[in-house]
Amino acid sequence: MPWKSEYLDEQRLGFLKRWRAGKTSVTELCREVGISRKSAYKWMKRWEEEGWHGLQDRSRRAKAVHNRPDTCWLERISRLRGKHRSWGAKKLRIVMARQYGARGVPSVAAIGRWLKAWRLSRRKAKRGVKRGGLIDRPHLTVASRPNEVWSVDFKGWFRTGDGCRVNPLTVRDMATCFLLAVELVRNQSVEATQEAFERIFTRCGLPMAIRVDNGCPFGADAPLGLTRLSAWWIRLGIRVEFITPATPGENAAHEQMHRIYKAEVANAPAPTLRAQKRRSVKWLQEYNEVRPHEGLAMLCPAQLYKKSQRRMPVKLSALSYPHAWLSRLVKGKGMISLNGHRRFIGEAFEGERIGLKRTIQGWDVYFGALQIGMLTASDQAGLHALQYRKRSQQRASR
Repeated sequence: MPWKSEYLDEQRLGFLKRWRAGKTSVTELCREVGISRKSAYKWMKRWEEEGWHGLQDRSRRAKAVHNRPDTCWLERISRLRGKHRSWGAKKLRIVMARQYGARGVPSVAAIGRWLKAWRLSRRKAKRGVKRGGLIDRPHLTVASRPNEVWSVDFKGWFRTGDGCRVNPLTVRDMATCFLLAVELVRNQSVEATQEAFERIFTRCGLPMAIRVDNGCPFGADAPLGLTRLSAWWIRLGIRVEFITPATPGENAAHEQMHRIYKAEVANAPAPTLRAQKRRSVKWLQEYNEVRPHEGLAMLCPAQLYKKSQRRMPVKLSALSYPHAWLSRLVKGKGMISLNGHRRFIGEAFEGERIGLKRTIQGWDVYFGALQIGMLTASDQAGLHALQYRKRSQQRASR
């Protein structure tokens, strides 16, 4: 029978006395009381070394906390913070390093933890997206000709033999299964991804639509799920199709291509990044020009694909709106100025011009031909962003 939570010392002592009697094996005793042999041997050792006191529970508190600042540093943090009430951990650390030397100065994270424990840190209010109305998610296009829809995604990252992290960005034409690019970018940021697409668009032209998932850098918790990257695609005249969240089956052909790339390339990475790029280019050529595809009646994608005639513009013209509308340039941090007040629109639209259509409640906000939300005149809140309705909600509303 397992030990009870009460009278543990007596139970342990009784167990050890029976063990000392030598009439029952340790294994049988452990099975009877419901403990492991490791625990039994631990109590045996403590009893022999410390006697009755060794059977009592010990504190589990660490004997030494290595990342806790000394008392003198805590006093210095408190005293300096009292003089400068608006300073954060970074400023406090720099000034203390100047005054007392860099040796032994607590880290920014440690100072921040103590400020938080003393309730002296103020958390910055996050400028979130206010929910507006819901609209139906557009139907996904069934591609029937080259460059009608490109599917885009990141293959899961891996490391080359020298430890370099690789983030394969893959772009595939849905109608012909032609793999346009396997770009090994440094990270999955908007900037790195946009640089890769500038090369792809220059080489292959522009598609009519791009299909992506809702993750970074393609989608975000923003108006219509747009990021600076997907907003840039719209400015280029490309329609952006987001699959339903958590439904990778809507881009199943692309996922199947990723499985092939993983099995034939990623599972045995090259020793260097340059060698990995050469291996990816060689695999891409084989995928397009040698490998037959059952969905193409055993033809190769290169036999069907043709480059797009839509060329990437050298410079984008500014967005224009009807004369009756207001127009504002979205400045830093996604803000506009309207009637003497700063209103948040979204960081995805920085540097772009939006249109404001007057309504009874305020203004409908447009990014080109897309309505992205509403601004109300009754308060000075930011954009009430439009969001896509879930597929299940769409079916229920019909």
